[in-house]
This record gives sequence, structure tokens and C-alpha cells, in this order.
Amino acid sequence: MSQILRLQDNEQAQVVSGKRDENLRLVESAFNVRIIPRGLEFLISGSEDEVSKAKQVLENIASLGPHLTSHDVYYAIKLSENGDSIALYEISEEVVVTTHRGRQIRPKTAGQRRYVETIAANDIVFGIGPAGTGKTYLAMAMAVAALKKKEIERIILTRPAVEAGEHLGFLPGDLQDKVDPYLRPLYDALFDILGQEAYQKHREKGIIEIAPLAYMRGRTLDDCFVILDEAQNSTPEQMKMFLTRLGFGSQAVVTGDITQVDLPSGKKSGLIKIQKILKKVEGIGFCYLHESDVVRHPLVQRIVQAYDAYEEKSRF
Repeated sequence: MSQILRLQDNEQAQVVSGKRDENLRLVESAFNVRIIPRGLEFLISGSEDEVSKAKQVLENIASLGPHLTSHDVYYAIKLSENGDSIALYEISEEVVVTTHRGRQIRPKTAGQRRYVETIAANDIVFGIGPAGTGKTYLAMAMAVAALKKKEIERIILTRPAVEAGEHLGFLPGDLQDKVDPYLRPLYDALFDILGQEAYQKHREKGIIEIAPLAYMRGRTLDDCFVILDEAQNSTPEQMKMFLTRLGFGSQAVVTGDITQVDLPSGKKSGLIKIQKILKKVEGIGFCYLHESDVVRHPLVQRIVQAYDAYEEKSRF
């Protein structure tokens, strides 16, 4: 059977088609249909069910206009395959913050929108999910947005200095040189959002602080937005220490991937344990992101799926 999708204007038709019709080719491959563009009309041919799904994808990506990215196309296909009718423009209509280059940071998936809403509604939020789901970046964007609105006075970013079996004492340089490799992803995200000049000014004034988790002990953090990144590598004792630092007017976001724990054998992850301890505490939100929320290269999503499938088989 065949269906025709008619678009509003040439600009919308070009956006939906993509460069060299790459978006149309992706949809054709996903649903085994044929799509023939004819000006503002797209003729979609194939089996009835697949044609309906393909048309839904094209309508969905058309709603985004010039903001459309390749990830949006992949995600629209995923939604249609799962029978989900959620509109992409509804997911991305809220702008979290605008970067120094004028780029608007928005949620890209339903899970990311839920994550942003959970952060807005709670004083402490745990964002748990695989690599590439935007856990840290969106938390950083929310922190910068709060700083710009003067809802907080400082942003404090921290993470455990434990990765891949390496120890700080064996790394070259002074203390700052030793911890920088562990904190580099946090620097990179802030550079992208604020720009290097604004970032440096905030660092010099103490408005932004980046430090290893061990440096949080003994402090009380008032009027801050605090982000604990890579929290799966914190011990239960470190997690308790961090959470009890929170002072008046402060908010904390804890992010991590519980499938990538790098702690030494025999040590438990504080992020895994905390889910049982704080699950029902008022004012604390848990948001779980999944492989469908991955916004990196499409291969990353397939890698996550492959690992999940392998680990599921290994349990039996």
C-alpha cells in the first residue's frame, strides 16, 4: 500500500529529507519501505503497518524544523518501532540554558526530559544510566541555569579519583596535575556551556569549584549546586559523607553508571547501595536513563545494547 505525506514548505521538506536524502534512507532501511519525494509530497510505499510507522516518523521529525539532528531521526524511528506516539517537539520545547555560542541546550529524549523535570522538582536527584545519556551534561546545564538566575551562588563539581585501577600517587606532577585527568570531563562540559573566558573568571572568583570527592569531607555547602559525577565509584561511606554536606539553599545531583564500577574487588558501590536506602525519602528523586536515551553516535547505543544482552545471558 501507499500513503502520501504533504509538508508545509520547501524548507520543511529539505529538513525532513536531510543532506542527500540521508534521513529518508534511514527511515526506508528501518521499516523496509520506499519513500519518493515529489516537491512538498512524500510517497511512502510498503506494507500497511510499516508505511504507517514510517509516516509517523516523518511527521515527527518535520515538527522539529531547523533544530532537527541525526539523533532526532534515530530516536523518532525508535519511538515508532516501540509504538510510542510522543511528539519530539514536546520533548525538546524546554530550553535548559543557552551556551556562550548561542546554542540552546534542550532535552533530546523522553528520559532526558524526565531527568530535567526531576532535577527541577527535588533538592537531591540521582541520575543513573549508561554512557552517552547526558546525565552529567544536563546536570551541568541545570547548574549554570540556576547560577544565571541567581538561585545559587556557587557550582561545585566533584568525582571520585578512582578509575581503571590507577592510583593518584603513581601519576606524575603535583596534586593538581594528578587530579586533573579525573576531572577533565567536567572542565570540558563547562567550557562548552560557558566558554573558556567566563569559566576562568568563575574559577578565579570561587564561583565554580572542581575537586576530588575526598576534598568534600568536613565541609558544609550552602547556596550551591553540587554535582557528584561517576558516583558508581564512590564507596557507601563516601556517598553518606557527600550527601550530608548539603547546606541551606543547596541542591545536589548525583550521576553514575552502575554497570561500570571501577572500585577494587571487595568494595561496594555507594550508588548501588543508596538506591535501597533513600528510595522513599521525600525530596529525593531517582531518574533512570536507558540505552534509548543515548545521544552519542548511533554505534554507542548499539554497543550498550550488546553489553546488556551479553550480561543478561551471563546471569544464567
